[in-house]
Amino acid sequence: MKTVNEVSRLAGISVRTLHHYDAIGLLKPAEVTQAGYRLYDEACLERLQSILLFRELKFPLREIRAILDSPGFDPRQALEDQIVLLTLQRRRLDELISLAREILTTGVNHMEFSAFDTKELERYAAEAKEKWGKTAAYQEFRKKTVGMSQEDFQTAQREIMGIFAEMGRIKGESPQSSQARELVLRLRRTITGSFYDCTPQILRGLGQMYTADSRFRENIDRAGGEGTAQFAQEAIEAYCSSCPE
Repeated sequence: MKTVNEVSRLAGISVRTLHHYDAIGLLKPAEVTQAGYRLYDEACLERLQSILLFRELKFPLREIRAILDSPGFDPRQALEDQIVLLTLQRRRLDELISLAREILTTGVNHMEFSAFDTKELERYAAEAKEKWGKTAAYQEFRKKTVGMSQEDFQTAQREIMGIFAEMGRIKGESPQSSQARELVLRLRRTITGSFYDCTPQILRGLGQMYTADSRFRENIDRAGGEGTAQFAQEAIEAYCSSCPE
């Protein structure tokens, strides 16, 4: 665990910024001591890295939160897309530097404006936001959970964790087995019934997140034993591969 001051020094951002991220629900600490000190674990730091990458790409905080909390968010795919966006951004900066040097050499009469064109960067960013955010599913999730009591929400969560516990008991079998398929189907139906339409595409994204995101992996392994998250991901992939999109 790291204190807010340690995270501030590590990430190069102010304590005030971290407090603001906490206040708006963008980055909650893993724990708050009785004395009121915020403590951040490895999962918090992973989320902070994602936040800072999005900030480098000029994403508003409200969009970052919606993306990171969106059902079906795939951290690995997001990182790959961020690399593309950062590369496009670097290429544009290189072109601007070259233009500035040329103007310095030839004078202001050199009328060249193509380096200021941001359409490609904006187009890719818009496509990435739509892909990361899963907008329709996220809106459905918000709509369903707003009217949910805390008890109903926790009941749905317990049902999902119970499915993972059952997956843990059969994780020695093939993820393509009929038992594994039945558990994945139950998981999909539970998510659809309680939160949002869990299409095969979204389900596949969730499966990838179960192993890529340490918070999900640890919780699932806690329910079914070590290796359960990996088994769940493989069982979901096997299920989705045989489903029409």
